[in-house]
Amino acid sequence: MQPTIAVTHLGCEKNRIDTEHMLGLLAQAGYQIDSDERLAEYVLVNTCSFIGPARTESVRALVRLAEQGKKVVIAGCLAQHFRDELLLEIPEAVAIVGTGDYHKIVEVIARVAEGERVSAVSDVPTYIADEHVPRYRTTTEAVAYLKIAEGCDYRCAFCIIPHLRGNQRSRPVESIVAEAHRLAGEGVKELILISQISTNYGLDLYGRPMLAELLRALGEVDIPWVRVHYAYPTGLTQPVLTAMQDTWNVLPYLDLPLQHSHPEVLRAMNRPWQNDIQDRVLDRIRESLPNAVLRTTFIVGFPGETRSHFEHLCAFAGRQRFDHVGVFAYSPEDGTPAALLPVQVAERTRQQRRRELMKLQQPISESRNCLEVGKVVPVLIEQENPATGAWIGRSARFAPEVDGQVLVIGAAQLNQIVDVLITGSTPYDLRGEVFQA
Repeated sequence: MQPTIAVTHLGCEKNRIDTEHMLGLLAQAGYQIDSDERLAEYVLVNTCSFIGPARTESVRALVRLAEQGKKVVIAGCLAQHFRDELLLEIPEAVAIVGTGDYHKIVEVIARVAEGERVSAVSDVPTYIADEHVPRYRTTTEAVAYLKIAEGCDYRCAFCIIPHLRGNQRSRPVESIVAEAHRLAGEGVKELILISQISTNYGLDLYGRPMLAELLRALGEVDIPWVRVHYAYPTGLTQPVLTAMQDTWNVLPYLDLPLQHSHPEVLRAMNRPWQNDIQDRVLDRIRESLPNAVLRTTFIVGFPGETRSHFEHLCAFAGRQRFDHVGVFAYSPEDGTPAALLPVQVAERTRQQRRRELMKLQQPISESRNCLEVGKVVPVLIEQENPATGAWIGRSARFAPEVDGQVLVIGAAQLNQIVDVLITGSTPYDLRGEVFQA
């Protein structure tokens, strides 16, 4: 009988898909999978190494398991980043598996069982799974993430993703659509397309971006909600916006990682856009998609950011009135050009600016949510609250994990989309009752 393996997932949803593929491969090979680490002989930890706090979380999880005497298999970005150090500093680690080598997990475990201490980390990750690789989903029945590409060709000054995951490599349209059809057959109601830069999808494979063509092809799949994450704003060309408008199941929701508004800061970030390009792109989006829901992320306290730069960003956020905003204080990362820039902003200032921008955004988010009151909107039901008898779900304006929820009263069913009359709002969430026509 094969040994029991528990799996701990840390980090982003791209990492989650890698975890799901490793689970699928292990289950296919006959390994017992258990959610309880205490019952497992091996614990596979898929780690994150994007920024310092993520590394700290990963290391704490590894140390905790090591102290319990578990045989630890370290996978993911931390393994890719620090393969030699991890094997040296964590004797309980029986194997490390890089971001481009997770498809070798069954072979790795077999070698460990033979007494070998395994390092399976390619210098340059080149692998991406396709629709034929087994997958054991860890999300709810109704929601699935679908990785359309891996890696990144851009070299933003603050980011180590290309080092951790390699250059962009896209899956063929046919491969993505085939997996989407299978997920539809599993009851998926919401499909979330992810890559590092979704608007660059296909550039490496076809010689030009193919997101518009992919979205139209996914219109043939029986999944009512298709959501696009991580769209680089300059890649939102008119063909892409038209495809979003024309394709019945593509939501007018865009996650735009803008990072900043001031051209001097953007140039320092190696995101050198023209002074007014962000405003022009956002105007074009709203003209093509009048019901667009826009989420973005900003980095404050980037090296060299002055108070004037920060106020430019605040004015931009106030002017554009995004539906959802995430604000991150800059985190200096070894090996990135930004960490070597001469004018580093003090940590206290970074955190203060983060709080200030979030405070500015809160009433904007509240006003955007308030506009939903009185509307009847589709809501995907995801949880039941036994104490109150209410349901918890999301409307199309909320992505999982990062946005708000809808508290629903009335007769509904888990993992189904129902019409809900929105009766109230807060800065981040909505309330409603099942609509009876």
